[in-house]
Amino acid sequence: CGMNTNYGKIDPYWMAASGIDEAIRNNVAVGGRRIALLDNFTWGNPEKPDRLGSLVRACQACYDYAKGFQTPFISGKDSLYNESPMGPVTPTLLITAIGVNPDIRKTVSIELKQPENLVYLVGETYAELGGSHYYQLKGYLGKTVPRVRLPQAKKTMDLMTGAIDSGYVRSCHDLSEGGLAVAAAEMAFSSGYGLELDLRKVPRADEMSRNDYVLFSESNSRFLVEVTEKRRENFEALMKDTACAEVGMVKKDGILSVKGLNGKQAVHADLEELRRRWKSTLGG
Repeated sequence: CGMNTNYGKIDPYWMAASGIDEAIRNNVAVGGRRIALLDNFTWGNPEKPDRLGSLVRACQACYDYAKGFQTPFISGKDSLYNESPMGPVTPTLLITAIGVNPDIRKTVSIELKQPENLVYLVGETYAELGGSHYYQLKGYLGKTVPRVRLPQAKKTMDLMTGAIDSGYVRSCHDLSEGGLAVAAAEMAFSSGYGLELDLRKVPRADEMSRNDYVLFSESNSRFLVEVTEKRRENFEALMKDTACAEVGMVKKDGILSVKGLNGKQAVHADLEELRRRWKSTLGG
């Protein structure tokens, strides 16, 4: 599934596009293909111009990106006129994607598999933190909502499917809420193995000069991928036409360690503590 209501506060078009990209890459990350989509709209009164305008923009994105990714909408549900004396609900679109995995034995999971395996970041990172969880924690909304660069996004998805089918991928996690930092933490504490990352190696736009931006950007069409040393050359050859770089390594210790853009340690976190916080309640 893909959904981020904060994006809709900035631009409903890119909220819809991002939801589609996220739902598709959730499928692709485990080996899915032949993907179809469902939409669930929750909106205000469409008889009011601003509500109708935002709804039209979201629908236009659904059309553009369903066509571009070749993922048809096959069903959905709309809930309109959601208003109170305090105003309309935040424009919200949930995208659900369903696909086919032709061989369940090749299904890829997110937990790291073996120390000394290499970790790659596939896809480019931009300074796109508008509507992000990181900004929300800091009390900001922002305006640089993540976009979907369709030709490259489609190519990246197709290449990831090829890598999984070829047996090059040991584990994989798409990057969504919380960006690289959260995806890396989830892969690490799901396995108990540590993970060492170097932000200097992350494929990124030129303006990305802050550690927190690289760690928490929510740019679309990205995957964190574990590959064995034996498969390094095959994987890199396959990915030569998309943004892809080796950014780290699986470690035996239970630590998430990140070197910053200046080469100094930016993060040193115990996996048990990360897991405890991830599983705790909102007030924990």
